[in-house]
Amino acid sequence: MSEALSAVQRLADIRGRIVKAGAQVGRDTSVVTLIAVSKTFSVEAIEPVIAAGHRAFGENRVQEARAKWPALKDKFPDVNLHLIGPLQSNKVRDALKLFDAIHSLDRESLAEALATELSKTGKQPILFVQVNSGLELQKSGVIPKEAPSFVRRLREVHGLSPQGLMVIPPEADDPGPHFALLRQLSKDCVLPLLSMGMSGDFETAVKLGATHVRVGSAIFGARQAVPEI
Repeated sequence: MSEALSAVQRLADIRGRIVKAGAQVGRDTSVVTLIAVSKTFSVEAIEPVIAAGHRAFGENRVQEARAKWPALKDKFPDVNLHLIGPLQSNKVRDALKLFDAIHSLDRESLAEALATELSKTGKQPILFVQVNSGLELQKSGVIPKEAPSFVRRLREVHGLSPQGLMVIPPEADDPGPHFALLRQLSKDCVLPLLSMGMSGDFETAVKLGATHVRVGSAIFGARQAVPEI
């Protein structure tokens, strides 16, 4: 069995598991977007998944995405590309040329840079605020208690329209409480979208209200090393 065929079959399996997880809590999973995280994988690995009908993909780095996605988006213009990794303020212009959604809005300086560039382009990407639910020093994100005030400043000070929240729970923790916290914060912030859940915990995320799940290795297989760009 080729690796490409394996990825397509694994994608179908993940879709089935999402439907099953939703059924267990009486949830319609047609509203759940499965983001196939293609970071470190080549165009040759990605294209069969697109050809199989999948249209939502995720990348961690602007530089890597810039090297492989422009040609793919020219060939498949209905593909939606999500930036799920950290975004440096000086990469905002390049990011907005490529990405349809940004999942890692986490600070005032980035909000200002986004507002400046968006005012020039008129684009309206989906914006998620990243929440650091585990209060991890090494991880980006707004701490939970500050999320409502940060979202309010995005709207009132920067003129942005965030639509969701994103979280990456600590690896050692049960992800359920973190997903439940994000769901409550989304109600407090009046944000409809929840980006949560990865290869190891997306079913839990679906049961707790995820609208976007970010699944990579469970679709494409083991990650490939890429050089720093």
